Amino acid sequence: MADPLEKRLADLTLELCSIPSVTGDETAICDHVERWARSRLPGRAVRRVGNTLIVGSFDDPRATIALVGHLDTVPGRPEDFPARLEGDRVVGLGSSDMKSGDAVMMALAEDLDLAALPYNVVFVFYDREEGPYEENGLGPVLEQMPEVARTSFAVFLESCNNELQMACMGSLHARVTFRGKPAHSARPWQGENAIYKAAGLLTELSARERRRVEIEGFEYFEVISATLAHGGRARNVVPESFELNLNYRFAPGKSLEQAEQELRAVVGERAEVEIVDRSPAGAVCATNPLYQQLRRVSGASAAPKQAWTDVGRFAAHGIDAVNFGPGLTSQAHQAGELVPVADIVESYRMLRAFLEAQPAEMPEEL
Repeated sequence: MADPLEKRLADLTLELCSIPSVTGDETAICDHVERWARSRLPGRAVRRVGNTLIVGSFDDPRATIALVGHLDTVPGRPEDFPARLEGDRVVGLGSSDMKSGDAVMMALAEDLDLAALPYNVVFVFYDREEGPYEENGLGPVLEQMPEVARTSFAVFLESCNNELQMACMGSLHARVTFRGKPAHSARPWQGENAIYKAAGLLTELSARERRRVEIEGFEYFEVISATLAHGGRARNVVPESFELNLNYRFAPGKSLEQAEQELRAVVGERAEVEIVDRSPAGAVCATNPLYQQLRRVSGASAAPKQAWTDVGRFAAHGIDAVNFGPGLTSQAHQAGELVPVADIVESYRMLRAFLEAQPAEMPEEL
């Protein structure tokens, strides 16, 4: 690899991918990033909250831009190990989602003259993104550091194909339980099969069309999916209960309360409904001047985010944010996950140009 920047970014990504960090087990990788920050960024404030690291301070007169990346991965498969360079691609668990984005953040933190930038830039490396909403590492940070709300604009370096992906879908997970009556499977007429009671709802969901929602020119699709099913206690017993996990992905502009009411209405009186995980939708921030500056300077295309990210969590705290990172959306959570080195370099160059460019206009509210 002749280009020094290509080699450096590839090596940084490989280094991070070589540290196991499945959700809930991020201590080693957070220790690694903390050592890097304290040794390579002298004079920069470094604060650790659990296994989340905040590099920089929100107490600055300049408008604050936060670059944000999660450190955790989903569980891997044998073909994900060891992390390696194959031609012009980094292969390894988390390479696209999203350790290549973390590598870009680290390189930018080292290379930029942070004191001379038009903006105050803060770097946030956090844990437990791939787990339940309530266990996410950004939650304690937002609770313990109210100054985070001063952020004028945030970029989550999620796997986005170097495309500006606006807002994010909200997500509800519901445990839907159908009740029946047990019986011997040789005499099923003596009971009520709880699995069969789910047939009507499952048929409706399989035929349900996605619902299109357009916000400021961005198109989102609301969907309800049955993703898990469990029932029965023996092969020769008619089951008295049957559980489904329903996942409702809803568009920006809809509250958690509205989404829950809609999901409960779809199930109706046919089953018990317990909401087990709630993640708010993000907000489309197309009028934010820093978003407009990023799009203008980078030349990146913009599209809706048809998935959930912590852009939704920031939106709930009044912080405008977008998704923009080098990883491939098609590679997230895939076997043999990979990312092209050229995409990592492109992300670095676009973000560096954005952060170093003088703002066209800086409104007072920023």
